Amino acid sequence: MTDSANNTLAYLNGVWKPLSECVVPINTHALQYGTGCFEGIRGYWDGQRVNLLFLREHFQRLARNASLLLMQAPSVDEMCAIATEAVRTNAPKGNIYLRPVVYKKGTTLGPVLANVPDGYMCYLQMLDSYFTGERGLNVCVSSWRRLSDNSIPTRTKATGGYLNSALAKSEALLNGYDEAIFLNDRGQVCEGSAENIFLLRDGALHTPDRTADILEGITRHGIFELAKELGIAVIERPVARTELYIADEVFLVGTGCQVTYVRSIDKRVIGDGNRGPLTARLQQAYEDAVYGRNPAYRGWLTPV
Repeated sequence: MTDSANNTLAYLNGVWKPLSECVVPINTHALQYGTGCFEGIRGYWDGQRVNLLFLREHFQRLARNASLLLMQAPSVDEMCAIATEAVRTNAPKGNIYLRPVVYKKGTTLGPVLANVPDGYMCYLQMLDSYFTGERGLNVCVSSWRRLSDNSIPTRTKATGGYLNSALAKSEALLNGYDEAIFLNDRGQVCEGSAENIFLLRDGALHTPDRTADILEGITRHGIFELAKELGIAVIERPVARTELYIADEVFLVGTGCQVTYVRSIDKRVIGDGNRGPLTARLQQAYEDAVYGRNPAYRGWLTPV
């Protein structure tokens, strides 16, 4: 498989066609109003097959989120079948990223969710590292506040809500940083533009709880499992901004970024500026799990 849009077959509303031919009208509701929700699913090439990570869990979340947004996703079984067929058909020989989307495909005017027909698409692309290099991330606390659950709930991965992420990430890049960290409307640490955040203090991992306007990350939950196996306590609680500056280690997690350590925040170096020992252990444990090297986590993977 090549990563060319002309050669990659994608699924759009019941039809398989080249990605370059998967088009929608310019007056599509989701394009005009951001009315959709999506998932990102990693696939890891082990030399013989692609192992899709947390496949069913992602589609269970997508179905729940679509329902919350008054959209109807295909069944979880059907979405799993479409995803595995996309991998089989395209036969990639490397790590991939799947993007399924439920969206409002109607063409009527008006920002309303009720009585607008739904569509479904799924495509894949080649993806190795979301962030480049091993030097760690230099991040900043964004001037943009995270969307609140009572505006556009971030737990739904709503397409329109990612304008919030784009503003924060763009601000960070334009100011010479690699990534942004959001505070929520209560001034508490929330997450990155597309990642959950963990910090090490007093020998325990701390992370914002599920009421902090975060995405309830599937990778985040995986880190809970790995930390438990390694005997590391994880505490979900409100986190203050200045705790980030004095943490022993800070790292970001997500489908895209996997486990990536933070070197500095607002030009304050975290620890000695190198990847901390706990982050290194969790990163290695995560890689062993997703590449199928640890049999204890084979249940995370769907081989194709």
